[in-house]
Amino acid sequence: MATLLEVKDLCTQFFTFAGVVKAVDGISYEVDEGETLGLVGESGCGKSVSALSLMRLIPDPPGKIVRGEILFDGEDVLKIDMDDMRRIRGAKMAMVFQEPMTSLNPVLTVERQLSETLQLHKGLSRQQGRQEAVNLLARVGIPDPERRVRQYPHQFSGGMRQRVMIAMALSCNPKLIIADEPTTALDVTIQAQILELMKSLTTEFGVALIVITHNLGVVARYADRVNIMYAGKIIERGTSKQIYSNPRHPYTVGLLRSVPRLDQPRRAKLDPIEGQPPDLVNLPIGCSFRARCRWAVDKCATDTPPLMVVEDGHWSACWRTEELGAHALDIGNQPAASDNGAKVATPARQPRSPRSQPARGG
Repeated sequence: MATLLEVKDLCTQFFTFAGVVKAVDGISYEVDEGETLGLVGESGCGKSVSALSLMRLIPDPPGKIVRGEILFDGEDVLKIDMDDMRRIRGAKMAMVFQEPMTSLNPVLTVERQLSETLQLHKGLSRQQGRQEAVNLLARVGIPDPERRVRQYPHQFSGGMRQRVMIAMALSCNPKLIIADEPTTALDVTIQAQILELMKSLTTEFGVALIVITHNLGVVARYADRVNIMYAGKIIERGTSKQIYSNPRHPYTVGLLRSVPRLDQPRRAKLDPIEGQPPDLVNLPIGCSFRARCRWAVDKCATDTPPLMVVEDGHWSACWRTEELGAHALDIGNQPAASDNGAKVATPARQPRSPRSQPARGG
């Protein structure tokens, strides 16, 4: 398949009174036509900022894309003027935001909000726009669309509002849809419905999809390839099968061990990643994950590991990638080892309080 989106060394920073926040710190990846890419990591690791950077929606000030290239359909969107960018948004590249209630205008009907995009990008008349809005609501599974299209967002449930957002994203047949944690505010049953709907519609229309999530179950079922982000960087890349069956970064392993598994005993406890992500204003020297890593060595405190090839299509940014190997998912049960006899750089892991809760990623 042809490459639709190519991101090269993208760096987005926020200039604040506290200092420069390196929200996205030199990430590179590709998305092929019709492919689903999962972008996974905890809250504050740069997932949403990277997505907003693709759409050039970073608020300036205080944010700014300081370097990099975003080649979309053969064109660098960072080099075009804002009028041309507005023509791309919605028509060729669309976004489903995290919270639909704050994304939909509460004082405009659903019909108006759907038809506005159609009139602007497709040149439809008001009547044609209304009919197409009805068709879109029916396509995303909203019952009685002729009546519901005249209603306001507050008259829809959370799941229905998210369906409206999906309809809006698909309205102009874009080539790429970015879904920024589209199921966060929904209950589990509705989450499954929304994800199945997005996957089926993107497959039907041949649309590429970037799913931003902290839920590894989402990417296991729906993503073709996965990027793991931490502290503004991509620290592991690969296909879904490679990431799940052969994780090669301690952070990826930690995320996998933090998720309940059906093949484990019912009373088995989760093994969360201790500590918090680093301050993006004062990033540590060396590996950003070192303070939370059970396998850290002295080299991790001085040298930043680059993305290194593990196998075809699989990269990991860890100095001990080779040692993790096939038993990576068992590292939580193993003591931290040293690199060629080097002293481990991090202190011994402290036992969890019985009342502590698993860390939530997002």
